[in-house]
Amino acid sequence: MLPSQHQHQTVAVSAAVLTVSDTRTPETDSSGRRIRELLENAGHRVFDYAVAPDEAARIAAQVERWFGDAACQAVIVTGGTGLAPRDVSCDAIGPLLERRIDGFGELFRSLSYAEIGPAAMLSGALAGVRNRKAVFVLPGSSGAVRLAMEKLILPTLGHLTWLLNS
Repeated sequence: MLPSQHQHQTVAVSAAVLTVSDTRTPETDSSGRRIRELLENAGHRVFDYAVAPDEAARIAAQVERWFGDAACQAVIVTGGTGLAPRDVSCDAIGPLLERRIDGFGELFRSLSYAEIGPAAMLSGALAGVRNRKAVFVLPGSSGAVRLAMEKLILPTLGHLTWLLNS
């Protein structure tokens, strides 16, 4: 079967969104708001939303709560993925994963390189699975959110969730 003939089963997904930032609030969080809008416009449901400081224990605790909630099928985290000392999102979430989706980070940085050049190599991006739930960790910039959501996450989220639960 040719790739163009491959049939994908998809489902609407109930997702949680976490913004990691020491400075953003729910009122000023444009990246988290954009993720929620894009999910809903694609027919998915935003199950929950939170803002957490750049503290590994707080990030991990919030994501663990969602991993344990049967109503949550996916988690999208934005922010805290750079190289600054307080950027710990990938370090906090990586150990929680049962399996990694390495292609996500590879593709994200490749697409990002086409837009912003060599600075793309400084961007952390992580995806994986835990408890039959997908988790994606993206940089906090609005451009990174747009790129990851439109080019990678939204085109595959329904199929990925279907695969994890079939």
